[in-house]
Amino acid sequence: MSGDVLAITEHRQGELRDVSFELITAGRQLADDQGGDLHLAVIGGDVDTFASELNRESVDTIFTVAAGEEFNHDTYTQITEQLYAEVEPDALLLPNSVNGLDYAPAIAGRLDVPLVTDAISLSRADGTLEVAREMYGSKVETTVTVDADTAAVSIRPAEWEITEGEGQGDAEVRSFDADIDESAVKSTVTGFEEVAGGDVDISEANFLVSIGRGIEEEDNLPLIKDLVEATDATLSSSRPIVDNGWLPKNRQVGQSGKVVTPDVYLAIGISGAVQHVAGMKGSDTIVAINTDSNAPIMDLADYAIVDDLFDVVPQLIEAFE
Repeated sequence: MSGDVLAITEHRQGELRDVSFELITAGRQLADDQGGDLHLAVIGGDVDTFASELNRESVDTIFTVAAGEEFNHDTYTQITEQLYAEVEPDALLLPNSVNGLDYAPAIAGRLDVPLVTDAISLSRADGTLEVAREMYGSKVETTVTVDADTAAVSIRPAEWEITEGEGQGDAEVRSFDADIDESAVKSTVTGFEEVAGGDVDISEANFLVSIGRGIEEEDNLPLIKDLVEATDATLSSSRPIVDNGWLPKNRQVGQSGKVVTPDVYLAIGISGAVQHVAGMKGSDTIVAINTDSNAPIMDLADYAIVDDLFDVVPQLIEAFE
């Protein structure tokens, strides 16, 4: 066993995604457990700029692979397979994202290695890889012991800290010339289109005002939007609000929505179901407004206001204005 880790980073529309820097944290921890090196790979897009952004003290090697602008299943699969043969790592890390889950099973199949998805922590002790996962809507945490020398693991975004220090590393940057079999490329990326209302990406917001079924009816949305404007925040919600059609899908936080990590998460009228908590528990500071002091969100909140939101929100608007 080499102890080495190979992590495949992710970018979209010309920018590296946060999970790429979380992969550095996760990969470094695992490589240290094994006494190996951490190798990153960036495939497609402006690879030279990406390599500069990824070059941090904890990274040993960065492979750059010129291969179009955006993700493509067939090219990513072929290139990752060839990188794996080049590095011969003990662990292959991928984002547990839409793209990552698109090609991770194909890679695992081609490499004939086990695949563990949606990891929230991982370690290797005495040569055995252990991966923690959540099940049953985050109600149960399990540890998977991998009975193999090598494995592929997809990591859940927002579970690891982002490794800071852009451009401060001295990683070896290597251009990797992949041999693409064009006859095996069966899919073509023709463009990228956000879903309706895609002008806002709540996963990038620093301050989220998030609403749940406690706002009772759609006619109360203007009150919340006044608070959003007064605080210069971004509006998000739990699933019932989206299911009712009061806000578009891209505003939903949770397992079936987006994972968010704002500096401040103001939860208004949200009970704190496990599916919702899974998407926002990485927030730095959580403030909850709810009349029910026993609501699950209260256990998670740093600050809790047990009161009627229709009394509290107008006072907050007045205070911020």
